[in-house]
Amino acid sequence: MEDWTEKYRPGNLDEICGNERAITTLRNWAYKWKEGNVPKNRALVIVGKPGIGKTTSALALANDFGWMAVELNASDARNAAMIKRVATLGAVNETFDDYGRFIPSNRGGRKLIILDEADNLYENIEKTEKGGDFSDKGGKKAIVETIKITNQPIILIVNNYYNLIKGKGEILKQICTVVQYYEVNSNQIIELLKRICIEENISADIKLLRTIADRCKGDIRSAINDLQSICLNRKHVDIQSLDVLGYRDREKIIFDALRDVFKGRNIQSIKDSIYNIDVPPETFLLWLTENLPREYMDIIDMIKGYEAVSKADLFFGRVFKRQYYGLWSYACDIMNGGVSTAKNHNYGNVKYYPPIWIKEMMKSKTARGLRDSVVKKIGGLCHNSTNKSKEFLLPHFKYLFRNNTLFACKMKNKLDLSESEIKYLLGEKHIHKIKDILQLSEKTDEKQIEIKTSDSNNEEKEEDKKEGEQEIKQPSIFDF
Repeated sequence: MEDWTEKYRPGNLDEICGNERAITTLRNWAYKWKEGNVPKNRALVIVGKPGIGKTTSALALANDFGWMAVELNASDARNAAMIKRVATLGAVNETFDDYGRFIPSNRGGRKLIILDEADNLYENIEKTEKGGDFSDKGGKKAIVETIKITNQPIILIVNNYYNLIKGKGEILKQICTVVQYYEVNSNQIIELLKRICIEENISADIKLLRTIADRCKGDIRSAINDLQSICLNRKHVDIQSLDVLGYRDREKIIFDALRDVFKGRNIQSIKDSIYNIDVPPETFLLWLTENLPREYMDIIDMIKGYEAVSKADLFFGRVFKRQYYGLWSYACDIMNGGVSTAKNHNYGNVKYYPPIWIKEMMKSKTARGLRDSVVKKIGGLCHNSTNKSKEFLLPHFKYLFRNNTLFACKMKNKLDLSESEIKYLLGEKHIHKIKDILQLSEKTDEKQIEIKTSDSNNEEKEEDKKEGEQEIKQPSIFDF
């Protein structure tokens, strides 16, 4: 299934949702480049929370002005050498069109150089020699040097502006124009979700769309991912469909955290990203396990990734067995950093899915609720704890309830069992008995119940006997 965030990514600036003032700033800056009047600040810094359209705006800008986009994102090695080879050479040289024809800058031949997550670049090489991820070493200094000599427009995209300008990045305040992106208005998100539903031929309750828009807190990518999760294999969705999102984080959706682990290389950035989600680490491990084979197509990368997952699972097991939560940080580092550094290849965008275990738990939520309700009633009648009633009494209670109609009728009245609870106790194989139990349990005379249930039990025994005889009469392969 295609990722809707990619499928419905705006192709031009007019389609961008929200941040109209920022879009105007981008256009005016680009027009200066197009007219040959190189602006004083040759680079823009787009600042804002994840998922509100920063990267999409940069790509849409390139598309509107017919510029070739040269993008370096978190999944690429962005050290000094790589930036000089890709960004710097691209910034000082002219460009060609899609057919290989040379187009000089004075005739509109431009390249838009985009550096995503620029706030996660290391300041210098020395900083990383003590340990850590070496993939972005010296990148910040190389970017500063590139901006000073560029003949092409450059856009830096950051979540945290102060991480970008601290240290040797302070000069960026003077040579770059800052464009602030804000959370998108919920009404604008609702209109976007409506259009997606129309395109997908899905009927959606407006209350559902409004709830998704409110809960995403201005994060468009989050809202689209939520909508796709709810609409999976459905053509009509309403407010009740929100149960699917019971596991979802509201600040930063778990899909973004997965992208950070699978696509990123900066360990500190990954740790910060995981810290921002309100999901237990052992639950996030399930997400990684489920989606790792979808992301890491190379068998060696996959093996190394699963080795990290298995070690993390071992640590989590010891945490809960020994109640020593000091091991939790080790488990998290092995889980996130281990999976991230296991890859030796770059992969394209893939669709992530929730763990099967969580889906199954959501499906069995009703059954587990009925079980807990019955167990509580049994425990109250027998003066037992919930755990003892569930572990020791419930299996025997189910057996008697299914095979003794008199017992079932008495227990229905004694425990005031609902029809749903009776169905749970009977199970699919004995569900046909529910009508008799409901009718007989309404009789006030217990002797009548005993007579009726004994007749019913005799009939069942006769049927079982006939079925048994038929089974005996059936030929076996040993008869030939």
